[in-house]
Parts: sequence; C-alpha cells; structure tokens
Amino acid sequence: MTGGELRSRVIRSPTGAAVRPTPGRVKEALFSILGDEIVDARVLDLFAGTGAIGFESLSRGAATVTFVELHAPTAQAIRDAARDFDVEKRATIVCAPAETAVKRLSGRFDFVYADPPYALPPPLLTFGNLLERGAIDASTIVVYERRENAPAFERLGFSTVREQRYGEVMLQFLRVGDAR
Repeated sequence: MTGGELRSRVIRSPTGAAVRPTPGRVKEALFSILGDEIVDARVLDLFAGTGAIGFESLSRGAATVTFVELHAPTAQAIRDAARDFDVEKRATIVCAPAETAVKRLSGRFDFVYADPPYALPPPLLTFGNLLERGAIDASTIVVYERRENAPAFERLGFSTVREQRYGEVMLQFLRVGDAR
C-alpha cells in the first residue's frame, strides 16, 4: 500500500494467477484525486484481483470494502490478506462473476472501482445492475480502468466526468446522470 494505516504492507496473490495489478503510480494518482472522499466510504472493488484498490481504500480510511473476484484462489488470497492485515471486519469477499455478484450485494456504495481483464468489453451489465438496484447514485464515484486504446464505458444513465491516462492505463471517472 502507498498510504494510510497499511502503508508499506505487501499484498500477495496466488502463484501463476492471471492477475494484472494496478500499477503503483496509478494507485497513488487515483487516491490523490479521491482525497478525503474515501474516508468513511463504502467501497466496491470489482474484478478485485489482488485487492490492491480495496486494501488501499481501507488503509486510507474507508469504512468497508466489498471485494468481488471470480478466481477462487485469488479470492481466498484476498480473504487471507484481510485477516493478516487485521481488517477482516471491514472487508467482504465475494467469489463470483461481477455481473451476478452485484445483484446479491446490499446497500449503496460511495466509491466503485472496476478493473476487468483488458480482454473483456466495458462492464455495461455490471454497472447497469448496480444502477437498477440503487447501489450507486449521483453521489457515487465510479472509476473504470481500461487499456488506453480500449473502448470507453458508454451507457445511458452515466456520464464521464474525467479521464486520466497513465502510460497504457486509462482511468475513466463516471457519475450517474449528467456531469457535474
């Protein structure tokens, strides 16, 4: 982690897992942009991989994080890390496809981070399901990470309020409804 109470802790993932962690400089920039908005936030880390974004959120004061990861050994590694970092009471790990997992989640989220495998299309169904069940609204910060030349997220009911490029990584900041 780059900041907060878990600074300098190392997250491990299963050997051989097809995980592409968000680069450190991208994480630092993201949390610099978010600032204090992460404090006391309910966070949803979709396509969590190692869980780096969720753990960084917890480290910087998020109230809770729900990690959604399809790969069972990687989800177990997130569970183990939450225990090792002593944040398991603030972490929920869901091992399921993102588009179905979001149908089972309860409550509203303040911050949603989606980093699907770059080979997948934008998570239209996943974000649509979150919107339909009221898990996100106009005050939720939604960030979609994609490869620079990949299609942007475009769906009725969402607007792009900011895009940042870090090498080959694009962060697309979305809001429900019109741009502020």
